[in-house]
Amino acid sequence: MVQEAWLRWNRAAQAEIRSPEAWLVTATTRLCIDRLRQLRTEREAYEGPWLPEPLTIQTAPPADHSSELASDLSVAFLAVLERLAPEERAAFLLHEMFDSGYGDIAQILGKSEAACRQLVSRARKRVREDKPRVHVNPEARAKLLSQLARAVETQDSRELLTVLSKDATWTSDGGGKTKAAKKIVSGAEHVARFGMGVFRRYLSRVRFVPANVNDEAGLAVMVDGQLLSVITIRTDGQRILGVYSILNPDKIGALTVTG
Repeated sequence: MVQEAWLRWNRAAQAEIRSPEAWLVTATTRLCIDRLRQLRTEREAYEGPWLPEPLTIQTAPPADHSSELASDLSVAFLAVLERLAPEERAAFLLHEMFDSGYGDIAQILGKSEAACRQLVSRARKRVREDKPRVHVNPEARAKLLSQLARAVETQDSRELLTVLSKDATWTSDGGGKTKAAKKIVSGAEHVARFGMGVFRRYLSRVRFVPANVNDEAGLAVMVDGQLLSVITIRTDGQRILGVYSILNPDKIGALTVTG
């Protein structure tokens, strides 16, 4: 989208543009909205649940554990954003992430300020409903991931149940390219049973490697030295609220797990 906006900028009558920044922000935002609408149509035919692809993965911890980048780019947060309508998402990100005023957002989206306030308010409510209300420190997240991995490796369902919230979910994204659950698994007991079963046949060959995924603690699941899936979690710091497993080779095939 940035590249396309740049190409349009080069074709524009730049001497007649009073505010290059406003022009570029508007052009990029509208391009992104058009792309989101296109993707929404494409994903209606997607096989099974859809999850955002990991942007980065490494086994070294992030340089700054206090960075807010993790919460902004986490798979869980990006998945929440995907459930927003394109214009809701644009208005929310412009206001909450880029501190744009409602007047500017109105000009960018071609709507009234009142309509933009409603878009942001509606999006903020949906995001807050799906986002834990407490800050989770990296150590607590890493500990829960370690317990999850250990419970699966030892096939200890009791231990796994101790770290899962009652209404925990497990979302698998295989995209029809590899074996994965076609629906979201819900409920602690169902999630525990599913988690045990899905890795049972790999037990002698699987290795759960602690990894930094989008600047947040996660797991790289390796089978015979090859990356099988990338796992992240949504948590309140005490229990795992949701497990996100990305298996689609189109999304993780180009990733290299580096130390």
